[in-house]
Amino acid sequence: MNAHTDGAKKGMIVSPIENGTVIDHLPPGRAVRIARMLGLTEGAVVIIGQNLKSTKYGRKDLIKVENRFLTDEECSRIALFAPNATVNIIRDSELVEKRKVSIPDVVEGIAVCSNANCITNKEPVPTRMVTVSRSPVTIACHYCGYEVKAEDLRLRG
Repeated sequence: MNAHTDGAKKGMIVSPIENGTVIDHLPPGRAVRIARMLGLTEGAVVIIGQNLKSTKYGRKDLIKVENRFLTDEECSRIALFAPNATVNIIRDSELVEKRKVSIPDVVEGIAVCSNANCITNKEPVPTRMVTVSRSPVTIACHYCGYEVKAEDLRLRG
């Protein structure tokens, strides 16, 4: 028996999926933001569990997406908001791959600089943020140097 079906038998309140991705160990309150950031809320079957019990973290959020498999870039984006997250790939109801996310050195095009005077907020310049610290996650604008913690990061769109 695998870890994916074991959880269902132990009375998990989030049902298993046959094919797709499970994003696990998200900090409580972050699942909806991450799902929106990845564009998961448009068209796919998405199950979001919030404030679920976690033996490792006390409480956690969880996202299950049917028939969708995340790219390495999408996993890097998740790491900005959930550095301890795991991305589990499910095929034919079996866990076939388990990945830890990692914070990228450079983040392009997803975040908006919080400095109102930054050129990215005045001109059509692509945003580019550089990781300054991984614990706590802090990134800085490539253009103006303005630093922001991940939880305060504003997303495009």
